[in-house]
Amino acid sequence: MSETVRQFTIGADDDDIRLDRWFQRHLPDTGFGVIAKWARTGQLRLDGKRVVPGDRVAAGQVLRVPPEAPVDTPRPTRIKPRKVLGAEETAFAQALVIHKDAQALVLNKPPGLATQGGTKTHDHVDGLLDALWFESEGRPKLVHRLDKDTSGALLIARNARAAAHFAKAFSSRTARKVYWALVMGVPKLEQGLIDLPLAKQPGTGGEKMYVDEAEGAPARTRYRMIEQAGNACAWLELQPLTGRTHQLRVHLAAIGHPIVGDGKYGGRDAFLTGSISRKMHLHARRIRVDHLDGGVVDVVAELPPHIAESFAGLGFDEARGDLPLDEMRPKDTRAGQARKAAHQARDARRARKGERRNRGRA
Repeated sequence: MSETVRQFTIGADDDDIRLDRWFQRHLPDTGFGVIAKWARTGQLRLDGKRVVPGDRVAAGQVLRVPPEAPVDTPRPTRIKPRKVLGAEETAFAQALVIHKDAQALVLNKPPGLATQGGTKTHDHVDGLLDALWFESEGRPKLVHRLDKDTSGALLIARNARAAAHFAKAFSSRTARKVYWALVMGVPKLEQGLIDLPLAKQPGTGGEKMYVDEAEGAPARTRYRMIEQAGNACAWLELQPLTGRTHQLRVHLAAIGHPIVGDGKYGGRDAFLTGSISRKMHLHARRIRVDHLDGGVVDVVAELPPHIAESFAGLGFDEARGDLPLDEMRPKDTRAGQARKAAHQARDARRARKGERRNRGRA
């Protein structure tokens, strides 16, 4: 145990984080109660001034920390050591990278690879991040996720500062994501807005969602039909306006057009006959997010083989799919059209009232 007062200079990656968060990153064995006691007794100082755990730190400030607190019994660690990656796994991970800059990576995640580990899930993107340090000083960090069977663009932050920036973009919905899906049947409206609240289905451990009009969380998805193959199936472009678990899959199943290959939500009705793959046909085609250093990260991910083969077999032309993001204007639903008509009628009434007032004055 050290009896010497410790001093730490706040690094650029920790700029503007809370002090208690700094301790979690750099002195994780120091409990919150100890930190609070140090603050209460004036032993914790930032550039010589007293601080509390909720205060924010800035790059370049000097944090004074008392000597390490004595521990009666060692705290058992629950963190399993990360697997050491071999040459083959490293090459596989690096081959997934489709964009790289000082702050961000974008991977084209293949279907069947989970984003994070879990029960009986040993192969995942998080486990491959040690292969993606490149010239950075720290391990890359996940900032959002894709379902295991969904392929496509997955953004990775290359440092803690970038992770905080991108995470905020996703939580505030300023990040834009475009998905391509092959769905069963053909929607009646060529484009629209699916506005159906979602909740976790009881008894499934949170692994399955369902539409819950009464108590579900708000969930909205824009869609646009790009092409159709008779009445059998259609190729849709999707933009989730909220980020609920399995949102696109549940929304499409709820309107009677489950994603091809999504047996979880579409059951036996989610599969086409013939040469069309039974894998799920949902792909994160594009991601656009404001960059930490200015400008934007705007990346398109190529289709995985099974979806590309399905599109080719159905005669779909990929070149028809990529429109500028702002050109997708949902005609919404009939309810949305009714609201628009009501607003137009209201404006017309106001205009007539104005005309009558003007005639009265004349």
